[in-house]
Amino acid sequence: MNLNEIEILPVEDNAANEELATDALRTNNLVNQIHVARDGEEALDFLFCHDANTYRDCEKPPRLVLLDLMLPKVDGLEVLRQLKNDPRTKAIPVVILTASREGRDMING
Repeated sequence: MNLNEIEILPVEDNAANEELATDALRTNNLVNQIHVARDGEEALDFLFCHDANTYRDCEKPPRLVLLDLMLPKVDGLEVLRQLKNDPRTKAIPVVILTASREGRDMING
């Protein structure tokens, strides 16, 4: 595997949580390229190469998505639904992250 092709997309609206995740990844040399989306709409635009992301090659999706469930604009569950319902992105592994203690969030995620 070419290390230059590894990309992780953290989708996190909380700056402290985003910094914690990206610092851990970089400190442990787990990734060369990290793209951060700060809300669900931004994540979908990145994943499907819409709006400001039309420059991206959608044939090279991120290798992993770190997805917060509680996001502005489009919530994490809707991002997950769209990601897994599209043949271009359904194989991307997704790790669900949430600070919610609600049982339904943990079960639905």
